[in-house]
Amino acid sequence: MTDVDMATGSDAAGNSKVERLPITVSKPTPYTFDLGHLTVNDPNPLELPQGEPLNSSLKNTARDGTQCLLNQLLTTCNITSSAQNGVLLSLPPPNIALPRFKPLPTPKPPTKWELFARKKGIGKYSSKPGAALADQERRKKLVYDEASGEWVPKWGYKGKNKDDDKQWLVEVDESKWKKEEEAAAKGGSIRGMSRAERKEKIKRNERKMRSNEKRANIGKKN
Repeated sequence: MTDVDMATGSDAAGNSKVERLPITVSKPTPYTFDLGHLTVNDPNPLELPQGEPLNSSLKNTARDGTQCLLNQLLTTCNITSSAQNGVLLSLPPPNIALPRFKPLPTPKPPTKWELFARKKGIGKYSSKPGAALADQERRKKLVYDEASGEWVPKWGYKGKNKDDDKQWLVEVDESKWKKEEEAAAKGGSIRGMSRAERKEKIKRNERKMRSNEKRANIGKKN
């Protein structure tokens, strides 16, 4: 055992000396402990000796309680030692259930898609063989976004690959620097070109889709 504090004094010559306080503490009413929370409860009334300042009395009371807590830990808890972790003292489970400052987090309500998938048995809610494997394959296309705290697609709509469009500074592939003069001549930038190319590709796909629908309608009339 070890004491947690030492009292200082002086000898006849005026030299300061250190006086070790006892490691055993005796109180009229025994302490109660909750070692899991590293707490000790002192039910004894606070003693205020005549002429002694309040801070000194509080310090001595706190010292006695801390010393008893250390004694209790070293005599009742399991202590192990290893070269990798050093000396470890295992605490028992807490005795006191501490109240939470905030209520328990409520689970997020299911989205409309999750409700529809559960009703129709789609994806992970499907009872068909191989549905779980298909759901795993779908999850492989997702990546965790630390900024939003959600899983988002790697590509496509709201894809992770479009994060660079929102950044004020991005790293450009060395091979794309050749297009810098062309972009500057048009009053744009490489980032603007890539965004414009995607928009133009979407418009081309929409035009092709409308053209296919017109041909399909003409074939039905004939």
